[in-house]
Amino acid sequence: MNRSTSYFHSERGSAGAKFLALLVFIVLLAHAGYNYVPIAYNGASFRQEMDTAVVKGLAASGQMKPVDVVAAHMKKAAFDYSIPPDALLEVKPGQGYIAAHASYRQPVNILPFGIYKYNYDFNYTAVPTGYLLKE
Repeated sequence: MNRSTSYFHSERGSAGAKFLALLVFIVLLAHAGYNYVPIAYNGASFRQEMDTAVVKGLAASGQMKPVDVVAAHMKKAAFDYSIPPDALLEVKPGQGYIAAHASYRQPVNILPFGIYKYNYDFNYTAVPTGYLLKE
């Protein structure tokens, strides 16, 4: 009995098909990463800038209004990190601190040709923490 022809006949030529399937998977994964990573990076960087803005608001001198300092810093950061123009940006004073809130949704093409779009949701409130609030 010849094993190569009787039992494994259906496996002939499968290496090329497996390679093609793996190649398609890698291309789709690279496409998703190429589109998602910059948007996620911009969101994380904007979150860090919001934290910096509320600290700058605490350190604002007497001539400047802390709320205006935080709002200006957030608007500049939103432009720098390509945040959608319809994003909700709020700055509210609290008791001894300033809170900054931002919320937006940005679609991300995960699969080519618009087959599947993922909605990147950003919703963050920045408030100063730790030793900055101790009196």
